[in-house]
Amino acid sequence: MEIKRLFDCIDHQLQHFPQQDMFAAKENGVWRKYSTAEVAQTVNELSAGLLTLGLSGNNFTPEGSDKIAIISNNRPEWLIADLAAQQLGIIWVPVYPTTNPLELTFILNDASVQYMFASNQELYDKVMSIKDKVPCLKEVYTFDKITGAKHWTSICSKDADILSQVQVIKKTIPVEQVATFIYTSGTTGTPKGVMLTHQSVYYNLMMGKKSFPFQDAPEQKVLSFLPLNHIFEKLASYIYMYSGMSIYYAESLETIGDNLKEISPDGFSTVPRLLEKMFEKIMMKGEELTGLKRKLFFWAVALGEKYDNLIPGSWWYQLQLKLANKIIFTKWREAIGNNVKFIVTGGAACQVKLLRIFNAAQISVYEGYGPTENSPIISINLRTAGGTKYGTVGKVIEGVQFKLESDGEICVAGPSVMLGYYKRPDLTAETVIDGWLHTGDIGEIVDGQYLKITDRKKELFKTSGGKYVAPQPIENKLKENPFVEQVMLVGDNQRFVSALIVPSFAKLKEWSKSHGIQYVSNDEIIKNTMVLALFENVVSENNQLFNQVEQVKKFALIPREWNIDNGEMTPKLSIKRKAVLANFDKEITAIYA
Repeated sequence: MEIKRLFDCIDHQLQHFPQQDMFAAKENGVWRKYSTAEVAQTVNELSAGLLTLGLSGNNFTPEGSDKIAIISNNRPEWLIADLAAQQLGIIWVPVYPTTNPLELTFILNDASVQYMFASNQELYDKVMSIKDKVPCLKEVYTFDKITGAKHWTSICSKDADILSQVQVIKKTIPVEQVATFIYTSGTTGTPKGVMLTHQSVYYNLMMGKKSFPFQDAPEQKVLSFLPLNHIFEKLASYIYMYSGMSIYYAESLETIGDNLKEISPDGFSTVPRLLEKMFEKIMMKGEELTGLKRKLFFWAVALGEKYDNLIPGSWWYQLQLKLANKIIFTKWREAIGNNVKFIVTGGAACQVKLLRIFNAAQISVYEGYGPTENSPIISINLRTAGGTKYGTVGKVIEGVQFKLESDGEICVAGPSVMLGYYKRPDLTAETVIDGWLHTGDIGEIVDGQYLKITDRKKELFKTSGGKYVAPQPIENKLKENPFVEQVMLVGDNQRFVSALIVPSFAKLKEWSKSHGIQYVSNDEIIKNTMVLALFENVVSENNQLFNQVEQVKKFALIPREWNIDNGEMTPKLSIKRKAVLANFDKEITAIYA
């Protein structure tokens, strides 16, 4: 396979399927469409402007190349600026809009970012609030027109000589050049920059496109709403561009439902939490029904729960399912535009129940898996006969060398594996050993062909929204409070982070006495409303130090300390997380009920 640069997608579209709506976004309530030709011209003019600022890939090394960062919601300008930077060999550094100021400061300094794009007033203000702490940052440009800020179009240049220079430079960008740094949470809480080259991302997108498969489909549209900062959505965008699909951007997460009805997309990518929300809304509508309509609704849902794509079921089941699709599920499909042919979900485990029900309703959902460090796809459930098995993350895609270590850890090798962590050769050496990327995830092969994730070797966990959370720094900060003896964060594949907290009972006894509260037993004191209010304040104060996704939304107080005898602590007095999860399953279940 000929390896291309990511920005070659523009020429690929122009040659094979030029679009009138390569990108589209709502502007003043109307869908504004950007043709392939317009995107190509704008990208070149922005590249020319960046060149006049003195930016380039220099010697095409991670250290030598200039860096530009972006903090923005999904919109056409996001990819236009990304492509413009790539054409000069500049390294693109995306930052989540929700990133807190401390983390933002670290990332910009660590990457030595010189220029930055911010989408709106709020994000511009966030960047400007820490600009003095980032001496390398020269200027911040905005996508929205903001008083006192420089608009991104002010960079663009139509100078013919400079534009011709851009064309010359484009040809010199090697596929080995780093295209982006994707900063992910480290187990210590300090973000680490994953270096992904054009080659690694392009190879992964083409192997994913071939395996899934995505056919060239210039007549198809997709809706984009997952943050482009995440490699999953970014890779999906390049698959769409290389397939000729038009990308429409949702106005916000709140308008996804309306936007789906407006554009009737052929597909989209998502995370399990958004599918959960979609299902919750559907079920709330069902709860409002009465009489026969209500009975039919829940009859259809019950049928969906039994659906298995590999086992058709009896003729009677098939007949009932056909009827359910005609009278009930048809309304579900209409709610998402009545045209969806695929939904790809990743970033966290999806409930098998949801996969069965949505697929029974002819809403095809395919679960995949892969870390940022592999650009990212390792496996995916396929759109081919026998290519999908619910409860697994599908088949390992073509081109990925795969093995399970003796402890079940998933390891992969091949062109998709990252170049390494920026400035962290120590972490790189721990993660990529003899060319093999050690994912930290434990898995098994089901039926000789499907990969199933069974555990997580590393303590880092993901919420059902696909966001990584490093528990240790949050736990350590909480334990600094004198009322907290032990704490363990919970939230893997859950919609929010929660905590199990063992109070310092000695301290709590003193506090209770000074507040006129009778201390009968540990079991009784943790139910006291004043004590619960005390710990709510403790948790609330701690939350202010962390990003929203890391904040503890609920907690449960535990009446005894975790210990070695109950298998909850190691001899070195480290928490054995699996044991605590098992021993306090009742409390955790109550939190997420």
